[in-house]
Amino acid sequence: MASAQGSPASCKVVLAASVARKLLEEVSEGLARVSSPPLLVGFLANEDPAAGMYAEWTGKTCRENGFAFDLRKVDREDLEDRILAANKDDRVDGIIVYYPIFGNRQDQYLQQITDVSKDVEGLSHRYIFNMYQNIRFLDDRQLQKSILPCTPLAVIKILEYLQIYNTILPYGNRLFGHSITVINRSEVVGRPLAALLANDGASVYSVDVSGVQLFTRGEGIKKKRHEIIEKPGWGLTECLPLSDVVISGVPGDTFKVPTNLLREGAVCINFSTDKNFGLDVKDKASIYVPAIGKVTIVVLLRNLLRIVQNRTGAVEKPANAVERPGTVEEAAPS
Repeated sequence: MASAQGSPASCKVVLAASVARKLLEEVSEGLARVSSPPLLVGFLANEDPAAGMYAEWTGKTCRENGFAFDLRKVDREDLEDRILAANKDDRVDGIIVYYPIFGNRQDQYLQQITDVSKDVEGLSHRYIFNMYQNIRFLDDRQLQKSILPCTPLAVIKILEYLQIYNTILPYGNRLFGHSITVINRSEVVGRPLAALLANDGASVYSVDVSGVQLFTRGEGIKKKRHEIIEKPGWGLTECLPLSDVVISGVPGDTFKVPTNLLREGAVCINFSTDKNFGLDVKDKASIYVPAIGKVTIVVLLRNLLRIVQNRTGAVEKPANAVERPGTVEEAAPS
């Protein structure tokens, strides 16, 4: 009998760099179809180390892959005027603001003043409305794809890479049969992610400190978009054993997903800057993704390219320019 020491590991650790590399190939193909390198302007108006690191990674990835990047460090009291000026500047193709700025509702206001045609983060009202309503295009001809928030879309692209999405099923239903727990219900990441996954057919348990909500398109996914059902008295004890995918993004180094509650062979993804899973997660999970940052930045470039392509309309066929056939975001068949 072979010794346990010689047995192959039961858990596959997938690094974000592997997923990002695949996406960059698609972005490079799309970039070759535009006339000049798109310019992304980043506004940094805080001293947050994570924001500064994200800005640094963004610039590095842009420069390495043929995009132009201009990081503008500004006082937060001047940020509104600087965003409005960039909106009017024809040289600027996309805008990203590194939050938090004020840490309150004023940040939401700043998200809304970024011109929708330059909002690479997908945080403006029209994009958010489309996401929750499961509207995937901006136009009736279905040439201009709506922009999705970067971090939720990065998680989706990772799930696609891991072949969790079932491409045999019709577009829009490819997570049918999956139960997913998302631990985080922030308005920027957790809630949008739960909505996107549910709109693609999954039963999603959205967990935060206030409790659990089930995002679902109902029995047999007959509804066009998700609905939300409160689950009184539920917590991780109830959700995790039911879930074949567990996605966690809780800030702080004190929270850990209880490994003993994980379903055998679950796929586990961490999108927090802190490690939400303990080292023993590899004893229970079939696939573990410890971080997603590099994928998020490539998705940002992908959104920038999409915005540039959307402006060209039918000439560049933007709906297909950065997707290969069979991918999650391909146009639905007519």
